[in-house]
Amino acid sequence: MRIVIALGGNALLHRGERPDAAVQESNVDRVTNAIAALAHDHEIVVTHGNGPQIGLLAAESAADPVLSAPYPLGLLGAQTQGLIGSLLVRSLHDALPGHRTIALVTHTLVRSDDPAFEHPTKFVGQVYPYDIASALARKRGWHIAADTTGWRRVVPSPAPERILETETVHELLAGGALVVCAGGGGVPVTADPDTGALTGVEAVVDKDLTAALLAEELKADFLLILTDVPCVYADFGTPGQRPVLGATPADLRGRSFPEGSMGPKTEAAARFVERTGGLAAIGALDAAYEMVHGTSGTLVRPDLPVV
Repeated sequence: MRIVIALGGNALLHRGERPDAAVQESNVDRVTNAIAALAHDHEIVVTHGNGPQIGLLAAESAADPVLSAPYPLGLLGAQTQGLIGSLLVRSLHDALPGHRTIALVTHTLVRSDDPAFEHPTKFVGQVYPYDIASALARKRGWHIAADTTGWRRVVPSPAPERILETETVHELLAGGALVVCAGGGGVPVTADPDTGALTGVEAVVDKDLTAALLAEELKADFLLILTDVPCVYADFGTPGQRPVLGATPADLRGRSFPEGSMGPKTEAAARFVERTGGLAAIGALDAAYEMVHGTSGTLVRPDLPVV
């Protein structure tokens, strides 16, 4: 079975942790244990978030007096693909002796007229108290929004149209490799309608929606979305909160989920299942193996045919 795994943005850097390299190196083993349990029997493609890492690099770039202008988000996203990809490949090399593993910097085509460019919603970077976040916003020209525990920078998040390196990923899988790619949703680019020339854009593509598109393009059987909760919850954070253990795309679309957290995950799962007839699951990192075998998480399945 071919499985695309989408790792949550906090997989290597948990909320509240210092963004040190050593912290991320210590967290990566937990991630690779979850992946390795599946890689023995299945073809695996791994995507990952990069919110904490790209936010850190963006803040450092904005504060660097040597630079005449901060680095654009697209190039910072490419840097995070290399950083996180290296951590994962090194750890997977040790966890899966003899198994070929490669990290590939990938680019995601977006539309230049996507309305998301006018309405930033994607959280990047660390959480700040409001007074600090608002001061940084004034100083650096950021947009900010309230997150669950404070305020964070938000940037445009255009919809992914195509992953440019999909055929390369196909070839690597055919050669028996485990592929890490499309990190942070891929480096967002637009294409000139006449020449096809690529231009980077100031945005971060949602990694779950990119993972769903990649899984569709790769003809994957299963999309596995790993996060920091055991499953999807209806009415999350209220006294009536309850787990959703099984759902169809229509079931998910009939509920309301936060745009900055569970919303993109449920939309990604719904899209993949609708477009391919495959299966998707959303749940905790440590239960990845159990999710694929239907004993944990929220399983999203096609609508049952009317008999």
